[in-house]
Amino acid sequence: MAPRRQSRRTVDAASLEIEIERLRDLDLKALRLRWQGVAGRSAPVHLPKHLLFAMLAYRIQADAFGDLDAGMVQILKTVVGSEGSAAITRLTDKVDQRNQELTPGAILTREWKGRDHRVMVLADGFGFEGKTYDSLSKVALAITGTRWNGPRFFGLRAATAKPQ
Repeated sequence: MAPRRQSRRTVDAASLEIEIERLRDLDLKALRLRWQGVAGRSAPVHLPKHLLFAMLAYRIQADAFGDLDAGMVQILKTVVGSEGSAAITRLTDKVDQRNQELTPGAILTREWKGRDHRVMVLADGFGFEGKTYDSLSKVALAITGTRWNGPRFFGLRAATAKPQ
């Protein structure tokens, strides 16, 4: 297995988000040129625009914040190896969601009142609309105008059942 790529630059989450948004506006030829600059080789000729965009956006974020951990790489290798859904379920069932930490670079998405809201996990908080918040609850408050449990609002924690 190849070692994880280290970050090549200091990351400003807002500028990274802008960089990725600019990718959306590029045509296929421009995306292929950008691929050459990021990957150091020609883009695969068979990739349609939407996949090339997704792969570029991933690589830019992984270069900035770090790549997948070894456990996730193993799960993906299992998927690619076509070992079947039972093997994938066995591997993913071993992951304890309560012990999962949000890693810098992760994007949380939440639809609220017909609008999609994207939040980037940062080393020192959460980036949302050009501001840094120290908790997901404060981001949820900025989105909704009311107090929420931030992890629950973004689907990271199940709602607790209320006694009747």
